[in-house]
Amino acid sequence: MSLSVLVVDDQGIVRAGFAAVIDAEEDMTVVGEAGDGAAAVRLAEELAPDVVVMDVRMPELDGIAATRIITDREDAPRVLVLTTFDLDAYVFEALRAGASGFLLKDVHAAELLHGIRVVAAGESVLAPSATRRLIGHYASGAVTGFGGGSTPRELDGLTGRERSVLALVASGLTNAEIGEQLGITVGTVKSHVNALLRKLGLRDRVQATILAYDLGLARPNPPGAHL
Repeated sequence: MSLSVLVVDDQGIVRAGFAAVIDAEEDMTVVGEAGDGAAAVRLAEELAPDVVVMDVRMPELDGIAATRIITDREDAPRVLVLTTFDLDAYVFEALRAGASGFLLKDVHAAELLHGIRVVAAGESVLAPSATRRLIGHYASGAVTGFGGGSTPRELDGLTGRERSVLALVASGLTNAEIGEQLGITVGTVKSHVNALLRKLGLRDRVQATILAYDLGLARPNPPGAHL
């Protein structure tokens, strides 16, 4: 089945470019385009896309607020945020709002298409180095507690290995890298990740990463740290 995608960006030429790249794929269809957050919210409800490719900085209703509204609905689409990153201090809040990941706006077409497929499959897109840098700048000032209502006491339900995996997920490591560090197979890592997400009531690795930083299981790099 073809993945339906809603493209949201306030710059028409950028929006058209992303839409053209996506629509050229046999397994993807752009079902709509929006130039601001309010239109994105309306079209997401009307068109029920599988994935929303979301800009952050937009007039009227920005991408963070739009993401929060869209992902708060039942059977919500996945949201993939595209950002200039170095200039945008709001991406962390977009992830808190429910986005399944982020990519830089200068991403190669192949990476964008891969990201859409990944989030549509229920996974998250977190470039490891960008994740560590982003969290290093912004997580220390974030409000404690994630939207799901998880508390440190709820971590009591995790095994020691699951806590270790959670901390490594928060550091931006892939399943293969986690397996190598812990001396376990990729399949076992996936099982641990699925188990901890289920126990904590989290949707994906993005939420797990934010929760880990909120609860002190992982610590941000100091601003300016080499990655």
